[in-house]
Amino acid sequence: MRLKLLTQFVTLLCLCTKILGQEELPPKKSYTTDWIKSEITIDGKLDEEAWDQVEWGGDFIGHRPAYNVEPKQQTQFKILYDAKFLYVGVRAFDTEPDKIVKRMSRRDGFDGDFVEINIDSYGDKRTAFSFSASVSGVKGDEYVSNNGDNWDSTWDPIWYLRTSVDDQGWIAEFKIPLSQLRFANKENHTWGIQFTRRIFREEERSTWQPVDPNAPGWVHLFGELNGIKGIKPQKQLEIQPYVLSSLEKYPKEEGNPFRDAGKEFKNNVGVDAKIGITSDITLDLTVNPDFGQVEGDPSQVNLSAFEIFFQERRPFFLEGSNILDFGTSGGINNLFYSRRIGRSPQGQLPDDVEYADVPRQTRLIGAAKLTGKNAKGFSWGVLESVTNSENAEVMDTLRNFRSETIEPMTNYFAARFQQDLNNAKTVFGAIVTNVNRFDNQGNGMELLHDNAQSGGFDIDHNFKDRKYGVNFKYGFSRVTGSRGSIYRTQNAFQRSFQRTDNTYKSVDSTRTELVGTFSSFSFGKRSGEWRWTVGSNYKSPELELNDIGFLRQTDIINNWAWTNYRINKVTKLFRNQSYNMYFEQNLDFGGVVLESSMNGNVFLEFKNLWRFETGFFLTDEQVSNADLRGGPSIIYPGGNEIWYWIGTNTQKKVRVSFNQWLFRGNNDYARSSGVSMGLIVRPIDALNISLSPSIQWRRNDLQYVTSEEFDGSNEYLLGRVQQKIYRLTIRANYNITPNLTLEYWGQPFVATAKYDDFKKTVQPNSENFNNRFASLEYSYNNSSNEYSLEGFNSDEPYILGNPNSNVVEYKSNLVLRWEYIPGSTLFVVWANNGFYNNNQNEGSFRSLSNELNDLSSTNTFLIKYTYRFIL
Repeated sequence: MRLKLLTQFVTLLCLCTKILGQEELPPKKSYTTDWIKSEITIDGKLDEEAWDQVEWGGDFIGHRPAYNVEPKQQTQFKILYDAKFLYVGVRAFDTEPDKIVKRMSRRDGFDGDFVEINIDSYGDKRTAFSFSASVSGVKGDEYVSNNGDNWDSTWDPIWYLRTSVDDQGWIAEFKIPLSQLRFANKENHTWGIQFTRRIFREEERSTWQPVDPNAPGWVHLFGELNGIKGIKPQKQLEIQPYVLSSLEKYPKEEGNPFRDAGKEFKNNVGVDAKIGITSDITLDLTVNPDFGQVEGDPSQVNLSAFEIFFQERRPFFLEGSNILDFGTSGGINNLFYSRRIGRSPQGQLPDDVEYADVPRQTRLIGAAKLTGKNAKGFSWGVLESVTNSENAEVMDTLRNFRSETIEPMTNYFAARFQQDLNNAKTVFGAIVTNVNRFDNQGNGMELLHDNAQSGGFDIDHNFKDRKYGVNFKYGFSRVTGSRGSIYRTQNAFQRSFQRTDNTYKSVDSTRTELVGTFSSFSFGKRSGEWRWTVGSNYKSPELELNDIGFLRQTDIINNWAWTNYRINKVTKLFRNQSYNMYFEQNLDFGGVVLESSMNGNVFLEFKNLWRFETGFFLTDEQVSNADLRGGPSIIYPGGNEIWYWIGTNTQKKVRVSFNQWLFRGNNDYARSSGVSMGLIVRPIDALNISLSPSIQWRRNDLQYVTSEEFDGSNEYLLGRVQQKIYRLTIRANYNITPNLTLEYWGQPFVATAKYDDFKKTVQPNSENFNNRFASLEYSYNNSSNEYSLEGFNSDEPYILGNPNSNVVEYKSNLVLRWEYIPGSTLFVVWANNGFYNNNQNEGSFRSLSNELNDLSSTNTFLIKYTYRFIL
């Protein structure tokens, strides 16, 4: 019955398109190709006889900064094909060829002049394969989905490219294996196709098929490629084994049997594979992968109750990651977060352990992704992954050695399905996830869930020629495990059932299961100069996604509205303008208003290609159900923030940006500010150097410090924290050739946090700000590095370990990357990770910055060789 009602609802949405009518669009262009009759050599010349078989396509039209105008330079193309390849030749005319910008970058860098072809070989008007060629010969490739809303540059197909420059402009010659595309098994094909050209010095883009920048979507507006017949879908089979050797050098630790050598050699082997099961289904496999060449996470300081979100960086999980995306309500909350797979071990070591060799990450035994889309518009993505149980080798206080399991073997599963209807104007989808842990007993692992499931469905419908749209999602989560694990989940900071002022949820220590739900709805105008969206979503208190997803906080009902006005045409002063306003209100399930806020921003691009942004944020009083870590809710005064950013012409070889922001809390309870700069220098086309320094200052008079139980009740200690955070990010990329690059990333980081002005909570959710806290008298003992607090609900002074922190880190990696043949790569890596921390009161930036020269560092030297076999 539910399925029947859902089908009727989807059909009704589709009928809305016909009822509300259509808007007039530019006529679709078409190009007719031909089967190649003689050989083509990919040399960037277009001088073979075969190219004379077909006519030139052309008549490009302006896209940005001005739409539907004659571009300053003309562009033409030809397309041929055979049973295995698609051949594309592009002639980019330029009346001033000496001004063509030949900048080089790493793959997908999209710097300098380039041409791009998008191919909708599915013919679904929603997805496409993008191939870009810079004039310097650098490749770019992206998988385009959701009608142009998502561009996945982690997709790295095998294809061939050569370019050349002459007195008429420049030429790009593509050879694209059909095995890298997906198309139906039929005799005659009509594919969607689009060409884009960028003239860097003018920052001008033109397209073959006219597309208004204010149009809703991209792929459905492509022109047509005709004339392809007699080809068969290619069953792709690629196998890429790797071998790796590494040396890790670290400071010796006398007495620590696991760190007394000062170095460790490792060797490893593994394999990746891409297998075409059928013309519609591709299987990606990885067995014992190693991601030692991947850049590290940036340094962060976290004083909140919530987890920090880090971007995925591992290639296997990056490629096609949008397929499994299912956000609960926008932002970072998602049913699938691939960094849960291979996370740091979650168990705890026994109290008698003196030294331990603890794995930094859980080893991934293997993973498989099954993806595809058929001719009827049904697409799917399935991920199956298994991580190993992890053991720490330990020595106890009696100097006995043993092994302790600190992470159970775990199976992760996620599957996402979508069905296109009515030329992809309506998309219906669903997702399911599952996590199973095996033998999670002992060392705190019994507090992990035995099983975790989540699922949901979504509908996205566009009507009136995609001018308006509506989106609806609904989903659930279910976790099961020991009483201890579910008890911990109820008390986690995401939900805090144990709050003394929680009138609608309470902790049940006998539960072994927790089931939660979420939903979201939005409706808005998706095209034109003026756009708007209104929406509402909720996450129930019982929702739990963090076994395989990411959930920052639950127990929230969120109502919001957004509007945007954009001017995508050249005026007397500007090339481009955008104005945004956003309003939202958050409530918990008890009806308490947690926050009411609004923000706005302006983006302006001047005719000289400088850019300027500015904005503001205003909020009323805010209520936090989590900041007291299980205690009652706490009310913060409102506040306001202003910021601005300015950037110089991105076409120059030296460009600079500057950003500044300032936040002030009402009642002066908090202040924060920061400045950051960006400097990018291109001394030559092959070298790009960037420096990004930033400084942040924060003061919060109501920062949570700790809680203690006195006479059966908890008391909560707050303090004033003053933070200073200094960060410098350094990047340098040198392209020896388009396929041979030397890449450096480094980040020195210094952060201090100093506490004083301690106070305890009295009525933290009182309407009167002055009734919420009581100041405490305190003194500091320099020799013991402790504070003595008077009046913290005890006759005796309360001794507090110094909560200060002074952190110095330096992370860097230097990578030589050589793609010696398409798909096969040699990596030579040097990675450095240095760390220093103390909690003394005397920490200052000057004294701490000196530690950068003498950090206790771990250096890793790595060589990784991969070779891709195409069978």
